[in-house]
Amino acid sequence: MPLDPLSATVKIAASGLNVQSERLRIVSENLANAQSTGTEPGADPYQRKTISFASALDREIGAAFAEIDSIQRDRSEFPLEYMPGHEAANADGFVKMPNVNPIIEMADMTEANRSYEANLQVIKQARELISMTIDLMRSQS
Repeated sequence: MPLDPLSATVKIAASGLNVQSERLRIVSENLANAQSTGTEPGADPYQRKTISFASALDREIGAAFAEIDSIQRDRSEFPLEYMPGHEAANADGFVKMPNVNPIIEMADMTEANRSYEANLQVIKQARELISMTIDLMRSQS
């Protein structure tokens, strides 16, 4: 049985909430580990994670919704920082630092937060329309 348009709208917006909350989790993890180095000389530090999304067709509602396609590691090089006393410093005194750029992560966080809020607003509006419809039907009987 196909869903009504408002229920389909809520389902689509809910999928947007799910992917954006996962995106926020990944960004938070990256920011939390922005200074996490290795524990032995030459060891690799924390490697930034990235998330990609896909559009999936829900045949029940006849519409596309968002889903997580993959969570991968960023393969960009680790920046080197001169810290000769650090436990992870190589023979030349350089430490591999995480490939996390806090400015990029904050921009991603802002975008994910705005997308999350937009999907939440869609759900709120749909609920309000459903409530108004029920009230209208009650007044007609």
